[in-house]
Amino acid sequence: MSARGSSAVAHRADTLKLFLRILPASYWQQLRQRQKLPKLNARVYNDAVVIWLMIGQRLQCGSTEAAVLELLRGLPGEFWPKRCKRLRELAHKPLSGNTGSFNEARQQLPGQIVEQGVDWGLEQLLEQSRSPDQRPAFFVDGSSMRMPSSVKLREQYPPGSNQHGESHWPLLRVLVAHDLYTGLAVRPQWGAMNGPKAVSEQGLLEELLPRLPAGCLVAGDANFGVFSVAHRISQSGRLALLRLTLTRARALAGEELTDGIDRSIQWKPSKDDRRNNPDLPLDSCVTGRLIVRRVQPSNGSEPVLLALFTSLPEDAKQVVELYGRRWIIETDLNHLKSALRLEELSSTTPEMVAKEIDVAMLAYNLVRAVICLAAQQTGLEPRQFSFTRVRNICNAFAASIVAAGTPEQSQQLFDRMMYYVRQAKLPRRTRKRPSYPRAVWPKPYKYPKRKSTE
Repeated sequence: MSARGSSAVAHRADTLKLFLRILPASYWQQLRQRQKLPKLNARVYNDAVVIWLMIGQRLQCGSTEAAVLELLRGLPGEFWPKRCKRLRELAHKPLSGNTGSFNEARQQLPGQIVEQGVDWGLEQLLEQSRSPDQRPAFFVDGSSMRMPSSVKLREQYPPGSNQHGESHWPLLRVLVAHDLYTGLAVRPQWGAMNGPKAVSEQGLLEELLPRLPAGCLVAGDANFGVFSVAHRISQSGRLALLRLTLTRARALAGEELTDGIDRSIQWKPSKDDRRNNPDLPLDSCVTGRLIVRRVQPSNGSEPVLLALFTSLPEDAKQVVELYGRRWIIETDLNHLKSALRLEELSSTTPEMVAKEIDVAMLAYNLVRAVICLAAQQTGLEPRQFSFTRVRNICNAFAASIVAAGTPEQSQQLFDRMMYYVRQAKLPRRTRKRPSYPRAVWPKPYKYPKRKSTE
């Protein structure tokens, strides 16, 4: 984290205060004006309140009722620059504890408001958290998410099928991009995983690219090591670091692959590339380097050849070491799907699914920002801290910090919170952990996975 960013965040790094600082209520009001959306007329459930309560649901694994209870317990006055008559009468008539108003406000919350808020929040956090001497670098990877079986979701995100029949659950394919150094995440891109409108991870990357910082490095595994991806990254003015299959790398090298290859190449599309991507220009070509190194897998198996295509100018050893950190996006995906419960979404309409995913990414980034501050204070890397443990610490101290009677008390509670955050370091394992073959471990479900044929 830069010195300017650390000083700005130092006194307001718990997730609630950080949210209010980078996305204050005035920001949402101005956003509505720019979008020419109706004013909320100083409602209790304004945009800032609704989004924060949804963030709290995600961080605390809470229900809609738990979110309303957080509002009843009390939120800082910064959420309402102009307090409405209902808020001024709280001493005589408390707010209702029913969830109907909150649920209606969630439904009415415009999706474009959430999207722009997530993008702006990421921009602010990246500026404060990244060291100025580091080149922006993002690893991309894809995954899937399951949703409730509603009519609208099944139409837009058809379930999969196999020899046993059609599945019960709608599925979407999602592509995420995480900053290499801070772990902060870009607003993801998703689409149907099955059906006539199914999208590929490569196609999702094309839509995601404009959200990545200009001139940044985009890194991906062999699934992205195809000409169309390399060409789009190059055309966007960004750098590429892509793993290649040995067959593709052999075709580019024009010979058998050997350890130590590091040569400049002109990558031109094959017949298959043009057939699958008919929009490619006739003279399309990508300039870069082909690097081949024999590397030792971390599971102790036999060394393998690693083939990389890159437009980075760095030494080949540095490029290979940089790609060696690709595994961290697997842990990032695990945090999103397990700690933030994005493996199975709860919304029943496409509009609410979009808002659920986007708000979850904002919640994720707020926790990552707290981790970045702890890393700056301890001299460690952000990746050396446990995401789940930091999330739990923030949840435990949030209510007390909000309820503090004076700024001094709030600061004391914040300092105590950061003391425990700094202790949330991942263990340094000296004993090698056993390796298990990749397999699907079934989970119990209340309803059958597939529809009955009766």
